[in-house]
Amino acid sequence: MAYSSSTRDFVALSDLHPNLARPNVIGVVIGKTDVRGFPDRKNIGSERYTFSFTIRDSPAFFINVNSWGREEYIRSLSESFRVGDCVTIENPLVQSKEGEKEEKFNPVTPSCYKLLISENHSVVKTSSCYEMDTKLLSLLHLPVKDPQDYYSLGDITANGQSLDGRILNVLAAVMSVGEPKYFITSDKRKGQRCEVKLYDETEMSFPIICWDNESIQLAQSWIPRETVIFASDVRVNFDKFRNCMTATVISKTIITTNPETAEANVLFSFIKESAQLGALHDKMEEQSKESINCKCGSKLSDFIELGNATHMSFKFVVETIVDVYTVKQLKEKALQSDGKPEPVFGIIYGYISMLDIDDNLSKVIRNRCSVCRFVVNEMSNTCTFCGDISPDSKSTFVSFDILVDLTDHTGTLYSCYLSDSVAEDTLGCTVHEFLTLAEEKRTALKWQLLLERSKIYFKVHNRKSAHRSSSTKVLYSFVQITLSPSWRTGLKANILSCKLADPIEASQSLLGKKLHHVAW
Repeated sequence: MAYSSSTRDFVALSDLHPNLARPNVIGVVIGKTDVRGFPDRKNIGSERYTFSFTIRDSPAFFINVNSWGREEYIRSLSESFRVGDCVTIENPLVQSKEGEKEEKFNPVTPSCYKLLISENHSVVKTSSCYEMDTKLLSLLHLPVKDPQDYYSLGDITANGQSLDGRILNVLAAVMSVGEPKYFITSDKRKGQRCEVKLYDETEMSFPIICWDNESIQLAQSWIPRETVIFASDVRVNFDKFRNCMTATVISKTIITTNPETAEANVLFSFIKESAQLGALHDKMEEQSKESINCKCGSKLSDFIELGNATHMSFKFVVETIVDVYTVKQLKEKALQSDGKPEPVFGIIYGYISMLDIDDNLSKVIRNRCSVCRFVVNEMSNTCTFCGDISPDSKSTFVSFDILVDLTDHTGTLYSCYLSDSVAEDTLGCTVHEFLTLAEEKRTALKWQLLLERSKIYFKVHNRKSAHRSSSTKVLYSFVQITLSPSWRTGLKANILSCKLADPIEASQSLLGKKLHHVAW
């Protein structure tokens, strides 16, 4: 197969082999390293310079390109294009790869070969006028690895030091992009560093470090809280100084910005929901401050109205959910999702079979940020999600964050999240009221809810979770479920509402027919 233009033919990267005479290729640059100098063994006291990049011409094929030569030539060539540009290469040398040795420091490619560029024999040009450009540029949004083969940030954090030094893939959204910092190394070489904070539905702040100029320039183009990246082959390490896991962009890494995959679309939806929630709470926070500062108090009514509107909006969303599931049906739906990570919303008529609220309060009470309402860091008591906001303008508040098991006649959903105001409505008391209860009162409250048939609204994500032992109580819940087999922690269920079920309504739903009377 060959690509054609009005002036020349291009050989497809998949058709390259060492016996081709003066091949011409075209591709979009998906990865690129900085220029480096090495002592020249043939000319003692002088240096040779090199850099490499990776080009792609189809969804399935990409290849590494290496260039060696004089400093002036290499630096000029490197500065002539960036990641995302379309380039043509005339007369590269097609050479067999050196296997594992080469892929230790370079991106893993499907090709058996690599391309070498020399100043005297090859020509590299930035292309902007060929018909193939539009099709090639679309390849920038396709990850070079299986889009389901990645770790969530929460998985990396949970595994901790057991993943120290591992090379893996990450799908995450960009929370913030730091300013590049420049320095001089001990051997008088210039260096740079840029830290980007990532987040997803499992972790609200995770650092990834860029040490090379190319990845730093790419990172500067990302829009915080709008951009999603799929970073293949990043190295994760445990940072002893910060006592947390971090990721580092290395020479093997290829970063796909705003990937067009089903998994990324779920993350885009999460970003949008988080942004809307953040904007709402920003407005509430602003109006709250204005209420305090306003002598006439006119803004206070606006603030209350906004809060009521938020509650009514959530109530409306819950009331639009009509699909009823059993636990068994939910688990089967997860297995039959075919990799589709869309969330599932539904209703379960069941009961709470595990509710540990009378033992360790630290397991059920967490501090949240008053601005974005995300759980804050327990050690520093600071919010990493909205870290760019001045500490003087935000505070924390205590909130329920309870893990419960939901059971019906077909099985059990383990470690479902019952949080914030939903938990207050379910327990029938506020956090502050709950904190004043003696242990025996909390135990009595628990047994008021355990094994009571309930109507539960839910949202579920497919993530592996640790199974707990269960007892035998039923609730009617509304849960949202997201099914994503690539996540490694099973079904994650968020309870959106949990109320005692009407016996006749529950029986009609479960049996699929009208019953004039059912005794529970």
